[in-house]
Amino acid sequence: MKKNNPVIDEYEKSLSTTYRRGLWSRFVKGLKEYQLLSPKDKVCVCISGGKDSMCLAKLFMLLQRHSDFDFEVHFLVMDPGYNKKNRDLIKANIKKLHIPATFIKTDIFEIANTRDEHNPCFLCAKMRRGALYNAAKKLGCNKIALGHHYDDVIETTLMNMLNSGSFQTMLPKLHSTNFEGMELIRPMYFVREKDIIAWSKHHNLEFIQCACKFTEEAKIDESRSMRKYTKELIKSLKKEIPQVEQNIFKSASNVTLDMILGYRKYGELHSFLDEYDEKKES
Repeated sequence: MKKNNPVIDEYEKSLSTTYRRGLWSRFVKGLKEYQLLSPKDKVCVCISGGKDSMCLAKLFMLLQRHSDFDFEVHFLVMDPGYNKKNRDLIKANIKKLHIPATFIKTDIFEIANTRDEHNPCFLCAKMRRGALYNAAKKLGCNKIALGHHYDDVIETTLMNMLNSGSFQTMLPKLHSTNFEGMELIRPMYFVREKDIIAWSKHHNLEFIQCACKFTEEAKIDESRSMRKYTKELIKSLKKEIPQVEQNIFKSASNVTLDMILGYRKYGELHSFLDEYDEKKES
């Protein structure tokens, strides 16, 4: 099932021409550098309905034309209970972009809201993850591809430092702890959000902005969301430190263990004191 899109469309064509450098090349770089795709893989591309996952779907469709080995791709829209307006927009975009996606309807929003009216987000995210993995497994997939990009990575890294007091980033791939043989991958790890936005605007595409039912019902004040605040913080810092985005990204692969107070590995906490007396001051 290498080519499920026999006719190339304008959306795919622009990915390898006008937006080759910003989107296609960085997508391929992420796949190669982090070894995200192998022969005979069966990948489930999760489409949320936003610009990022839709762009990811088109990148995978283009990749099937140019890959030098066979792999399968299944496009899946997990509907947690979107309102009619959002659902109709997602379906319209799926049709416009010629994405052969499968829709799976669930009642996750309603269940999460019923069980935890004050803090439904954690339960909602957990249920959506479980439903996605189950659906991907039924399709015979061994990998799930999500549309997280470079900006998501640096924002998450900074958010963990500011809010959790921990240094951890968003990895390009992860083995599932609950679904044996399943792996989560993030092929747009090097792709910048501004390039996805430019591609969308070039084709006059409009995607859903936020499909969260709890935000719609004003249970979550989106204007105060920490991710939005962090995005603005990075933007502000960039005015004084032009390389701040690259520095945040690079920091996750440039950790000097003998110059930190402690770290966790496989759940076990390690302190700089553990080996302090064994080292000589340099």
